[in-house]
Amino acid sequence: MPVIRDTEIEQLMRDYAQPILKAANLSKQNVRVVVLNDRSFNAFVMDGRHIFINAGALFDAKTPNEVIGVLAHETGHMAGGHLARLREQLATAQTASVVAMLLGVGAMVAGARSGAADVGAAAIMAPQSAIMRSLLAYVRTQEDQADHAGVKFLTATGQSPRGMVELFKRLGNESLFNTRYIDPYMQSHPLPADRVAALEVLAKQSPYWDRKDPPELQLRHDMARAKLAGFLERPDTVARRYPLGDHTLPANYARAIVTYRHGDLRQAIAQIDALIAAQPNNAYFYELKGQALLEGGRANEAVAPLRRAVQLAGNAPLIQIMLAQALISTNNTAVAEEAVEMLRTALVREPEAPEAYSQLAMAYGRKGDLANADLASAQAAFTRGDLPTARQLATRAKTRLPIGSPAWVRADDIVNVRPTKN
Repeated sequence: MPVIRDTEIEQLMRDYAQPILKAANLSKQNVRVVVLNDRSFNAFVMDGRHIFINAGALFDAKTPNEVIGVLAHETGHMAGGHLARLREQLATAQTASVVAMLLGVGAMVAGARSGAADVGAAAIMAPQSAIMRSLLAYVRTQEDQADHAGVKFLTATGQSPRGMVELFKRLGNESLFNTRYIDPYMQSHPLPADRVAALEVLAKQSPYWDRKDPPELQLRHDMARAKLAGFLERPDTVARRYPLGDHTLPANYARAIVTYRHGDLRQAIAQIDALIAAQPNNAYFYELKGQALLEGGRANEAVAPLRRAVQLAGNAPLIQIMLAQALISTNNTAVAEEAVEMLRTALVREPEAPEAYSQLAMAYGRKGDLANADLASAQAAFTRGDLPTARQLATRAKTRLPIGSPAWVRADDIVNVRPTKN
């Protein structure tokens, strides 16, 4: 899936989700909110460890409370064990469907003998339609339960369910025309108007209905949306979203990103420096400056702002990886060891980051440590899913590493991995 990795946005999602997860007794499950690069509005869960939310949902949500409401709903699915129950329902539906098909085939054989084979076809289709309707009814019930649980978690954390209602209402109004003539019994979600009406009655019972988001949280939300716009949208789209007359911090943030990505680097650095002057302790402004300089071929100048970003962001691993990349790109062998240690530290918290392994391979190469360079390259290929290349590089690494050493064992593990069979 096209995952967006960004420290600022991920930290905001953690801050949104943690109180809700704690209220749902899920805080110890290390649940992560994963942002996907998809402009449509959607959020979903696939397991007990991740909540997926599209960037489009963040674009459409005007307040933190609206996003928190979505996360509360998805947490309701996790807390209710809906995924496991849905799998049971699917297994039951599959079994019932097979039985219906076998009975239908028998009827078709009998019909063929009597010259009425269409009776058998109807015998297949009718039970399958009933099974599908039953399954969808079960899913709609889960959606209603998740709405109720979401309101419960919001109330338990002293947050308003109003954003949840308003967001669903806005989305319902947008889809009103498309739902006018559909069969409500063949939908996986309750019809928008019915859902909003039921949710609003429940939500207005909360004593926190009128509670607003703190201004500082609203600013962080607006900054995250500006960042997504700057990186994901076309310059003309960003210009319409943030016209030149808009001198707010989010607007300046979005324009600075667009300028560095599509315009003059010198002008972009001036805009980013103005952001830093406005908020001297904002780690993500220093990160942006370092990223712009690094991608602009000025690695030596990128090191200082990235060091400051790492310091202010509490050694965030994604920023550490970028700083290590800048150090390596200076072609200064004196900082190769620092880059190695920084990347190894970052990989403890980001063990599935192929770019970190690739940079680690380059850092070891700068030091002349070809054995560990091969191992890191093998790990990079492995995390990308390129098993043949990973095994080839790990085999070469084994010839250069002391037999039985921890690095040799890691290389041997990669060599002996076999692809899973579907």
